[in-house]
Amino acid sequence: MNRAVAVARMQLTNKWIYLWIPLIILASSTLISLAIFAMIPDDASNVISGSGQAVMWYFFALGIQAMTLLFPFSQALSVSRRAFYIGTIGLFSLVALALAVLYWVLGLVEQATDGWGMNGAIFAIPWIAEGAWYTQILFYFAVTILLFLLGFWSSTIYKRWRTIGLTAALVGAGAVLLGIVALITWREAWASVGAWIVELTPLSLAGWLLATGALLALTSYATLRRAVP
Repeated sequence: MNRAVAVARMQLTNKWIYLWIPLIILASSTLISLAIFAMIPDDASNVISGSGQAVMWYFFALGIQAMTLLFPFSQALSVSRRAFYIGTIGLFSLVALALAVLYWVLGLVEQATDGWGMNGAIFAIPWIAEGAWYTQILFYFAVTILLFLLGFWSSTIYKRWRTIGLTAALVGAGAVLLGIVALITWREAWASVGAWIVELTPLSLAGWLLATGALLALTSYATLRRAVP
């Protein structure tokens, strides 16, 4: 466990990458959205901006960097792969949780100020904000950590099998998705699929996202054990 904590501290050595840049992205994307809201006529209502997810997508890049930038260095220091994995996943789980709580707090501010005084929605997206506080936090956490794990997974694949392996994995994933679409079309089940999507709640969707993230985490660890620094 001490080794895992040391790995987390090593990840935070470059605070610009892991802390300040996400905050800059959050602040700048919010200010841009507010500027756009200000240019919309006053009689408009429920103006929704998707800029709040900008930081979440940055976590995909963080997943790649967490593996490619520090993994070779950690191996040179004789840090076990298990400690590297636990320290990295644990750190970014906490960071994703902190971001989720921040999104929820900003959503409360947004609702209290009537959409920043401009009927806008950046963080308190209606479908999500209708749920309980813990549902909103869990949903934001699930999306953020899934994107991080997706980047981390792709990096472990690259470290293990290089460009050919990563390309083959992405092509294989695309083939699986295509097969699912073909199966749904063949069974004429699009109406049922659509009904299932409509019935999804933020809580149930968060559960599916977390399940997908758990699968990526397990396969990442299995690949990391044989990855080349």
